Amino acid sequence: MPDIEFAFLADAAEVQPGQKFHVLGGGVSRLSGPSFPFVHPHLALVVGLRLSSAERTREHELGFVVTMPDGTQVTSATGRVISHGPADATDIVLTIAIDLWNMTLKVAGEHAVRITVDGSERKRLPLTVTIARETTQPEPPRYLA
Repeated sequence: MPDIEFAFLADAAEVQPGQKFHVLGGGVSRLSGPSFPFVHPHLALVVGLRLSSAERTREHELGFVVTMPDGTQVTSATGRVISHGPADATDIVLTIAIDLWNMTLKVAGEHAVRITVDGSERKRLPLTVTIARETTQPEPPRYLA
């Protein structure tokens, strides 16, 4: 079964087959909004799927589920992936970026992004959701002459 070499959330990501991938704001683990519910406009889920030479020519199902602290589903998706790499004995890492648009978050707490490969959960990413605290601007320094 394919292994997950890496997985993380980012503000944005772009992947081009067989090349480097580009990430903006990688390592997202906390989201906050003004009040509940709030809509987070965009996140990217980046997954590096390690495939052996035998696995790379077969189709695999990659999926994810975002859950609230009580396990209720926020959003999910599945898709089929296949790699057509060179025929050699080395493993390859297939990098996939999945856009999550306009995700509605209803409660505070420890949410999770559960990643599945061929129907089996292989990785879980924590995602803390909170209300943004109001920040006050510090007073500018006063200089006395």
